[in-house]
Amino acid sequence: MDVRRAAERYPGGDAAAGIESRHAFSFGPHYDPDNLRFGAVIACNEERLAPGAGFDEHPHSHTEIVTWVVEGELTHRDSAGHRTVVRPGDVQRLSSAAGVRHVERNDDDRPLVFVQMWLAPREPGGDPGYEIVRGIADSTPYAVPEAGAMLHVRRLRAGERTAVPDAAHVYVHVVRGEVALGAERLAEGDAARITDAEHLEAEALTEAELLMWEMTAAP
Repeated sequence: MDVRRAAERYPGGDAAAGIESRHAFSFGPHYDPDNLRFGAVIACNEERLAPGAGFDEHPHSHTEIVTWVVEGELTHRDSAGHRTVVRPGDVQRLSSAAGVRHVERNDDDRPLVFVQMWLAPREPGGDPGYEIVRGIADSTPYAVPEAGAMLHVRRLRAGERTAVPDAAHVYVHVVRGEVALGAERLAEGDAARITDAEHLEAEALTEAELLMWEMTAAP
């Protein structure tokens, strides 16, 4: 288990434009050859957008982009014609495939906080795709077969336990609260990269919300 603390994330964004970013993996000007990916996960970005702030239209390709809103509302528009508002509890996925462009904005009058995770597909190319699951229920897995990955969302009461999937790679991100994971204690924004997970549990030390990626070994 490799634990990465919230304070260790690479800072980014544009404070003057109302954008604050924290990157868990090598990203943009923060190049770290030893921190390029874990399993299929190549980015886990914590984003904070002030009211009216956002990312202007920009391209993506060969990436599965999964977004989880923590607070506020995220307005999404893309070149395939999708326009949606993503709220807490929704899972949004944009399959950029051979290429797509999109805009992400905070058009609300409240601050926006979201976690965006990028996964590398097993095969490049294909047609872009888009999906949003509204109000995903606790413990309902969300599959991203293109990346050989499954997202598990857990909302735990203090003292409640949850099994960590037995898998070749598991990436655990603490959205809120504190949890005990094996002998480690993880707080908001902390993450754990677990290889060959087996018979492992997470215990909520406070009310907590977790995102857990279960990933098979690359073919």
